[in-house]
Amino acid sequence: MSDLVPHTGSAAPVPADADNRYKAVQAKLDKLGKSMDDAVLELEALRRDMKANATHTTGVARDIENADLDALFVLATNEVAVALGGAAVEVKKLGATAGEVVDLTYQTKRTHSKLYGALDDIRSNRRARTPRPGFFNR
Repeated sequence: MSDLVPHTGSAAPVPADADNRYKAVQAKLDKLGKSMDDAVLELEALRRDMKANATHTTGVARDIENADLDALFVLATNEVAVALGGAAVEVKKLGATAGEVVDLTYQTKRTHSKLYGALDDIRSNRRARTPRPGFFNR
């Protein structure tokens, strides 16, 4: 029986709204980075479990063979072990890709902050309302 259960954690999808204010973008990037960090950890746990299951399944195939059962069962069990091993390799690649996305997300957040942080400070600390960027481009 499988130990897999649906994920009900706090990694809710970030809403794709039209709120492009500085602080909203920073919050969305932060939430994406944290969600992807969680995904990297979960993928690594999944990879370890799949690898352990592949090793265990190989042992089960050996036990089936030693019990002189039909060779068809030995073959099928060995193929399951190979498939689990191959899936573990692909999950490792997916985890590496997710790690790259995490790095790029935080890099994007820093770049966004460097480009627009000072402008947001100026606009946020003024008493008088100022036009939004692009207002005069009509």
